Amino acid sequence: MKFWSADYSPHSTCVVPLEIPVGTDLGKGRTWPDHRAMSNNSFLKMEGITKNYPGVQALKAVNFEVARGEIHALVGENGAGKSTLMKILTGAQLPDAGQITFQQQPVKIDSPAVAQNLGISMIHQELSLIPYLTVGQNIFLGREPGGTLPGFVAWSTLYAQAQQLLDRLNVSVEARAEVQGLSIAQQQMVEVAKALSLKARLIAMDEPTSALSERETDILFEVMRSLKAQGVSIIFISHRLEEVFQIADRVTVLRDGQFIGTVPVSELDEGRVVQMMVGRQLAETIYQRDTQFDSAAQPVILAVRDLSEGQELRGVNLTLHQGEILGIAGLVGAGRTALAETLFGLRPATRGSIELAGQPVKLHTPSQAIRLGLGFVPEDRKLQGLFMNMAVRENIIVSDLADVTRWGWLSFSQANRLAGEFVKKLGIRTPGLLQTVRNLSGGNQQKVIIARWLTLKPRILILDEPTRGIDVGAKAEIHALMHQLAESGVGVLMISSELPEVLGISDRIVVMHEGQVVKEFSRAEATQAEIMHAATGGKGNNAARSAS
Repeated sequence: MKFWSADYSPHSTCVVPLEIPVGTDLGKGRTWPDHRAMSNNSFLKMEGITKNYPGVQALKAVNFEVARGEIHALVGENGAGKSTLMKILTGAQLPDAGQITFQQQPVKIDSPAVAQNLGISMIHQELSLIPYLTVGQNIFLGREPGGTLPGFVAWSTLYAQAQQLLDRLNVSVEARAEVQGLSIAQQQMVEVAKALSLKARLIAMDEPTSALSERETDILFEVMRSLKAQGVSIIFISHRLEEVFQIADRVTVLRDGQFIGTVPVSELDEGRVVQMMVGRQLAETIYQRDTQFDSAAQPVILAVRDLSEGQELRGVNLTLHQGEILGIAGLVGAGRTALAETLFGLRPATRGSIELAGQPVKLHTPSQAIRLGLGFVPEDRKLQGLFMNMAVRENIIVSDLADVTRWGWLSFSQANRLAGEFVKKLGIRTPGLLQTVRNLSGGNQQKVIIARWLTLKPRILILDEPTRGIDVGAKAEIHALMHQLAESGVGVLMISSELPEVLGISDRIVVMHEGQVVKEFSRAEATQAEIMHAATGGKGNNAARSAS
């Protein structure tokens, strides 16, 4: 199976070089300024921050400043240096050069404890709460108020203080509730309350909306605005530029470990931010498939009839054609991931049937699904998709060991050949095949997982949130790759919470609500309003219309 020509490059059809020189005419009497200068009265000022790892310069003389009571967005492609800069700010890493000033005083942040004592806190994308403890216990973990006797905890005081913090955020969460019963959005609020319990004056939030619905994001933004009004500064790291323009006061852009500029949001639009981030302009048709897909001319390779699984799937019907990109839309909890995991044998179906190329099949295990030609890229690539402490080579070849072993022994030459072939085909940016996959950017990690499945030449590839948490440049490359796979005859089933992505990439779209497919659209018919109407339970078709 051929996926693309040898000279294919994802960049070739998606981007064109572009830089914005200082002094460029922006119209209306404005010119592009030099945003490298820093003010003299910053709440936080990081100057000349440099950090080197073996073979990689992660940061090169980076400047970054935040004002008191400001929401400051920090953006850049994966690998631009955002995480490294935040690790230095929070004491997890030491810089090789540079200095930090906090509240007008030079500081040396050489441990997380020092950062916390200064009032600097970080909320990571992967939440660090303990699910079997209560909200209050998580907020004051390791800092429990002492009781009247040594070694005892004043539980009433702990829960009263925790509830005060939650009430300050205006969220309806009980301090005595167990974290495992909370939604992701509520857990985010608990993390914010935990930061406030540390008397945080500066809170860095890393992709806080990546797993939130639109309504949950709105609630988080209200909390952020409330904190801003109370004088708390917030660093907002996000790949969703529309959110940056919705919530941030200023934006700082990093690219390839270097400071590009800090600009008030009022002076920018998304196009200019992208230009600063990637050094080029992404084409407006970045999401669009080049050719019109004719489903009537292609055979059905997957047919799902009345598929049910516990309470999460309730009689799902859909079809997927050879060479088609089928988008699955819906709100968080609609059953999209449950559908993907059931199709891949991770969950047992309780009712219904699955047909592959017209033949009924039973999918009880992932190994069965793999043998039948299915691949699955899960939503959480770090926890469910990758062996983070293993090399790029091992992560790519792990599903195709039969092709790289001889008499039970791994052939390193064959492993290098296979992994190297897909590193080249997919444009995976890595110093070498033996690079630990943990050290790659999010977009390149995602391409490693996709490469793993392509070694098996799948007939169907299931992608659950394929561009979650990756930057606009890597997103363009993933989209281009999906187009190439579909053109080669692979059926692609894509789950995404980003409606522009669903609308642009998909040949056909089905919408799920409460475990059912409630509406189907062709690409020409679909609009964001129609999809959201169906996803929120609006009246529509109660079953997907067959496209066969």
